[in-house]
Amino acid sequence: MTSAIVLLAIGLLVAVLIAYFVFPKHLATMLLHGLRGFAGFKARSIDIAGVTWPYLEGGPKFGDVVILLHGFGGDKDNWPLYARFLRRAYRVIIPDLPGFGENAKDPGADYGMDAQAERLHSFVQAMRIDRFHIAGNSMGGFLALKYALAHASNVITIALLNNAGVRSLNKSEVELAAARGENVLVVSTLDEFETLMKFVAFKPISLPAIIKREVGKQAIAQKDFLEPIFWTLFEDMEIRPLDDQLHQISAPTLIIWGRHDRVIDISCTTTMQDKIPVNHCVVFEDAGHVPMLECPAESASAHLDYLNRHRAA
Repeated sequence: MTSAIVLLAIGLLVAVLIAYFVFPKHLATMLLHGLRGFAGFKARSIDIAGVTWPYLEGGPKFGDVVILLHGFGGDKDNWPLYARFLRRAYRVIIPDLPGFGENAKDPGADYGMDAQAERLHSFVQAMRIDRFHIAGNSMGGFLALKYALAHASNVITIALLNNAGVRSLNKSEVELAAARGENVLVVSTLDEFETLMKFVAFKPISLPAIIKREVGKQAIAQKDFLEPIFWTLFEDMEIRPLDDQLHQISAPTLIIWGRHDRVIDISCTTTMQDKIPVNHCVVFEDAGHVPMLECPAESASAHLDYLNRHRAA
């Protein structure tokens, strides 16, 4: 019996090693699927005007809906470690936005925030969701604000995690680089990807090496596609920031920020606190630009408390 167990263990080890070196992409995919399952989410999709929208869904079938929006260069898998705390009481839906993740990538499409907000509205209508809580990180937060301004009656609450779309009192490192014509958020090599990971997070994000490498490879492959989208977003920020519209936000708004954000300066929170009529701000001292990955339990707890205080009537 002992010999059989040893042989089985050796066989499993060999299988893992073969998968690691020969089929790393498939192994990384399996690990991501395992993470989704651990967090209580299933991958689904819906066809909208001939375009397939992939999304993750978890939580009770009925009740308040929370939609989570990823940032630039991100995808739906940025959220499960955070969202697993929300889905115990809420139906959580996490789409890949057009141009990102497994959603359609059309080099000729408009990926500005106005166009994306209307695509998001089409998704919400196709899902037959009337009112919901919306949250977004970085670009996703910009989109959440845009959507709330255009479709206020659909939004119960907003949660903004290090969101774009509002001018900062102090320029961030990304803004200073962009003013010089440089984009530090796209990468050409795995070394650059490793540097980017350290740039967006204050503390290292724990990821299996194989997942990190595969995500890095995907980022490199998408460089030429993502580059013009970045400059479209930067133009939206520079020419059409939302500062003068924030007073029109009618939904209660939670602002979550990482103190050490180098992508978007924390001084944005002052502007939002001054101008959004009903808001609450929580700052995490040991986080950077992606608190849902850096401190998922703590940031989700703040969000969950806010949701519970502002459930749909």
